[in-house]
Amino acid sequence: MDELVHRENLSPNCDERQLPVSMVVLHYTGMPSAAEAEARLCDAGCKVSAHYLIDENGEVVRLVPEEKRAWHAGKSYWRGITDVNSASIGIELVNPGHEWGYRPFPDAQIEALLPLLARIVETHGIAPGNVVGHSDVAPARKEDPGELFPWERLAAVGLALPTPKPRIQLIYDNESAFYLALERFGYDVSDGHAAVRAFQRRWRPRKLDGELDGEIGALLFELLLERDVGQTT
Repeated sequence: MDELVHRENLSPNCDERQLPVSMVVLHYTGMPSAAEAEARLCDAGCKVSAHYLIDENGEVVRLVPEEKRAWHAGKSYWRGITDVNSASIGIELVNPGHEWGYRPFPDAQIEALLPLLARIVETHGIAPGNVVGHSDVAPARKEDPGELFPWERLAAVGLALPTPKPRIQLIYDNESAFYLALERFGYDVSDGHAAVRAFQRRWRPRKLDGELDGEIGALLFELLLERDVGQTT
């Protein structure tokens, strides 16, 4: 029995972890319906899964036990980790995504996510800076959970990093300096434009052009400063 999980539909798409859990990766399903998404995540032929699926009405379905390695992140990278699947818990949020009619995440869905995420973070000792979106760990391939995801609701209860409020604009000396700083924060910068766009989607979602500017420069500087002085992790 689990008061935070309404039912189980265990997927065959999992294997053994090679790393301890240190991350949570949030996704949207990107399919027309919840039923289609759940069927795909449990289809052995699709070779994709997640630990949890949360419907828009707040129903939580366990698909893979947390001790197993679910196949949700694909080729990805975060803070030196290349086997993100081994190091993470994957949570899929039902949402049509950008292809099928992207829309805000309902309150019922986020209210189901928050206690589940809180328990995962506490159980595994996960730092707020390691609660990330799929686009953060795979910037050249993914957009989810997207610019409408309410990160500040998670940050308000300590489950994700809050967005800094820089007082000045900051232009880095050159693009390479910015990319080095972005990599130091955690991103894969092999595709610089995609990495900048992923950073914008998470930290400045109102403008997603993939271009460097003083506002995102200042945001990155503040994030690194807060981490370096021990205010965040």
